[in-house]
Amino acid sequence: METIQTDVAIIGAGGAGLRAAIALAQADPKIRIALISKVYPMRSHTCAAEGGAAGVIKDDDSFEQHFHDTVGGGDWLSDQDAVEYFIHEAPKELIQLEHWGCPWNREADGSVAVRPFGGMKIKRTWFAADKSGFHILHTLFQTSLQFQNIQRFDEYYATDLLVDDGRCQGFTAIEMRSGQMRCFKAGAVVIAGGGAGRMFPFNTNGAIKTGDGMALAYRAGAPLKDMEFVQYHPTGLPNTGTLLTEACRGEGGVLLNKDNYRFLQDYGMGPETPIGKPELKTMELGPRDRVSQSIWHEIQRGRSVKTAWGDCVWLDMRHLGEKKIDERLPFVRDICISYLGIDPVKEMVPIRPVVHYMMGGIHTDTKAATSLPGLFAAGECACVSINGANRLGSNSLVEILVFGKRAGLSALDHARSQKPGNDAALTTLADAAQAKLRALFMRNVGKESISGLRKEMMDTMEEGCGIYRTQESMAKTCDKISELRRRYQNVALHDKTNVYNTDLLSALELGSMLDCAEAVAVGGRERKESRGAHQRLDFTARDDSKYLKHSMAYYNGLEPPRIDYRDVVITSSPPGVRDYSGAKK
Repeated sequence: METIQTDVAIIGAGGAGLRAAIALAQADPKIRIALISKVYPMRSHTCAAEGGAAGVIKDDDSFEQHFHDTVGGGDWLSDQDAVEYFIHEAPKELIQLEHWGCPWNREADGSVAVRPFGGMKIKRTWFAADKSGFHILHTLFQTSLQFQNIQRFDEYYATDLLVDDGRCQGFTAIEMRSGQMRCFKAGAVVIAGGGAGRMFPFNTNGAIKTGDGMALAYRAGAPLKDMEFVQYHPTGLPNTGTLLTEACRGEGGVLLNKDNYRFLQDYGMGPETPIGKPELKTMELGPRDRVSQSIWHEIQRGRSVKTAWGDCVWLDMRHLGEKKIDERLPFVRDICISYLGIDPVKEMVPIRPVVHYMMGGIHTDTKAATSLPGLFAAGECACVSINGANRLGSNSLVEILVFGKRAGLSALDHARSQKPGNDAALTTLADAAQAKLRALFMRNVGKESISGLRKEMMDTMEEGCGIYRTQESMAKTCDKISELRRRYQNVALHDKTNVYNTDLLSALELGSMLDCAEAVAVGGRERKESRGAHQRLDFTARDDSKYLKHSMAYYNGLEPPRIDYRDVVITSSPPGVRDYSGAKK
């Protein structure tokens, strides 16, 4: 097995991974950086983000207001020390992107333009039309090319972390092109592998978001935090799950039921305001969890729009006009025409909630360090936690920048402080990881199919861990996922070749999703309250006396994870009422 020696290795080359690599290269031009990605970096899922990135820049805004919007939006499960750090670093990162070439939209006077976003009481979302993630990723990637000490390993799949002497010292990965295993030995490892939304059948996530980074850390002993909090985005296309950005509503789009009634006013999100003149903190600009839950209730009450793809509600943007839509939402228009044959300039668009984002992930502190020395994490795969029980839209694109940079610098500090590892011990661990894959290749009879297990997983997650949950539904899902994880041990490969073996990759990705799915289901079953994106029909109230805590899931082999709890960090905002009833700007 070929060994690659480096100082810091980064798993994932999306926004967080690229930002970590750039921070490392700028801090020390002599340090060796290995950047490993399952796909070519420009195909990372950051590219799919549309709406924008939040950062205080206008005179009518303040750090205090961004802090309170984020903490309240997270239903007080956010660690407030992390939020404080995040909000102050956010504008610096967005300005840095401007200097690197990110084409933010401008106001008539030349200043940066900002748009309203759900759950934020002040306009603070920077944007580049409705392709913000695309431009951010392009900017980071082209910036990274100037650093010769960033060595890229595109189309590699990381399989196991190498943990010796109580610290992470590298990992093994498959080179997809050849099928050969590589051993990466490093002074520190950063995981920036994205979320795990593909465990659900109806989601906005690209096919690569299968929780690989989360599962790597989890199996190595780092706990997964707050995994039960899975965000549904209110506006997904009903046939494909493709995201229609929150900017649709930020620019003035409205949600209507079958009677063309703006139903959100019936769910505590403010009085009706004139169409085309959205009031912040009201109606369509409520937080994603509340808006998605309101759509669910409209469907239960028989007020939905019947479509070939199921019950929906309308997203109406016609009043915005063709000029504004083409200037601010051109990608949205293209998506609607391409996938639904509907032009939002002329027609209303059917939408329904769709799984979008994992608030939970690998537990880290404010320095992006996990509980396993030598291992750091950033981006959606990590839980620092600024998002708490519900992420506000446009915070995540800044989170990958702020904590991507922090992870890189923390990893550098750690790598510099460590003595060289035991090469023989690491080689033995790498050989064991390779032996597991060889055993999978040699298995000739498999009773289970990858596609069959994946479908059963998706179905039970939707049934038991959807927008609304019960003890019974989650208990069934826990039992089912436990069964599927055992049956997964009998999966065999049909393709025994080496070059771009997608059968092998699908098997490995399924294993990652099953591990993450069990953490979601068991964590939800044990949290007997309703908070943010975790809503229970049998425990409808938020219970701060028992559950103002982070859940911590610890890997336990083929047995269900052990769930422990960790106190939420409260600095200046004690738990209060989430009020989206209609305050003025």
